Amino acid sequence: MTDETEFWEIIDAAREAAGGDPDEHADLVVERLLQLDPDSVLDFARHFETRYNRAYHWDLWAAAAILLGGASDDAFDYFRCWLIGQGREIFEGAVHDPDSLAELIDEFDEEVDGDGEELGYAADEAYEQLTGAVAPDLGVTPQAPEPEGTPVDFEDSQALADRLPRLWERFGVD
Repeated sequence: MTDETEFWEIIDAAREAAGGDPDEHADLVVERLLQLDPDSVLDFARHFETRYNRAYHWDLWAAAAILLGGASDDAFDYFRCWLIGQGREIFEGAVHDPDSLAELIDEFDEEVDGDGEELGYAADEAYEQLTGAVAPDLGVTPQAPEPEGTPVDFEDSQALADRLPRLWERFGVD
């Protein structure tokens, strides 16, 4: 069984070993998951999916738009995977207060950071390698049809600056 502590330990150890390379981070998570039994891989996937769904919030989407210079649906999906990959402290801080990302992240290079697409597939890939089968439904409550919170116009610089002033001051471009 993969519990929440082990979930974050796998995420953190792989991130540190990857030295900031998001694809290497995902590969190292897969390698670690391949050392577990299939049920533990599914537990990891449930932890990941639950956090991914928790991060479906307008304010986090606005944070992604500021950091990435815009954020399509797919870009926001990959941003949420990246956010999980940053570890428990940054993830929980950002979910609680998206503007706190201004203090929580040291640097942000939109060419490298903010895209955790491969990390989002790590558990599925490991499960398939272990069993030869596609992972079953995880039984996790599905993502809401719309993000939590109040929508924001990502094209409106002032709206983004008003919503997330510290993040805008540090990373926004106008």
